[in-house]
Amino acid sequence: MEQLTSIHNQHVKDWKKLQTKKARRQTGTYLLDGWHLVQEAAKAGIELIELIGTADQLAVHPDLIRLAGATYEVTEEIMKHITNTVTPQGIAAVVALPDAHRLPSAPLNGAWLFLDRVQDPGNVGTMVRTADAAGFAGVVVGERSADLFGPKVVRSMQGSQFHLQMFEGDLRKWIADFNKIGAPVFGTQLNPQAKNFRTVTPGDTFALVMGNEGQGMSNELLSMTTANLYIPMRGEAESLNVAISAGILMFQLNQNLD
Repeated sequence: MEQLTSIHNQHVKDWKKLQTKKARRQTGTYLLDGWHLVQEAAKAGIELIELIGTADQLAVHPDLIRLAGATYEVTEEIMKHITNTVTPQGIAAVVALPDAHRLPSAPLNGAWLFLDRVQDPGNVGTMVRTADAAGFAGVVVGERSADLFGPKVVRSMQGSQFHLQMFEGDLRKWIADFNKIGAPVFGTQLNPQAKNFRTVTPGDTFALVMGNEGQGMSNELLSMTTANLYIPMRGEAESLNVAISAGILMFQLNQNLD
């Protein structure tokens, strides 16, 4: 175990850079911050390439040290520096960045969530976590959405990225692939042609598309869907947060739960 005390150490500089998308792509790794995320990774059989922690936190779980490729004991100052967290838990890990552009498991089946230009990291992370809770098979993030493995999204996902198939890609192609196998794709839009979400029975395999926080789904994607859904509201609110709407729709549509 190597002990580090300076934020100017090269290892510390490299961990700090993982807050940027460029460094994550160049190294093929990203940072997990906090006990829950590190333990979820270990439970999922994800290799802990580097385990980073303060002395007292590393002493709590020697089992994680045995799983790690390398372990570094660091100061609280270093933990704050690399995690950009006001009150870090004193534990972090570097793990491999999944290939988000790989081919999905064939054949396509189950419930899928597509995100069209959803830009708020908290919304993206919350929807991934909700998709996990609702029994979805995977999530596809389209262009101009928040980076799936940015620090804020990772904190918000709370480890759900280890339980789902996660992809980035062209949503037009993904919708076309679902159309080819006869699986419905539901968009979200409030217009005269949209359907009340409670009236839809999608079956075992389908996709749900959630759009940008301010603009909603793109017109091009809306034209490709099987049907577009809306959530009727009894109160006076104009609209719902996209993550709240997604949660309502995911649990309603995917009722094939054990």
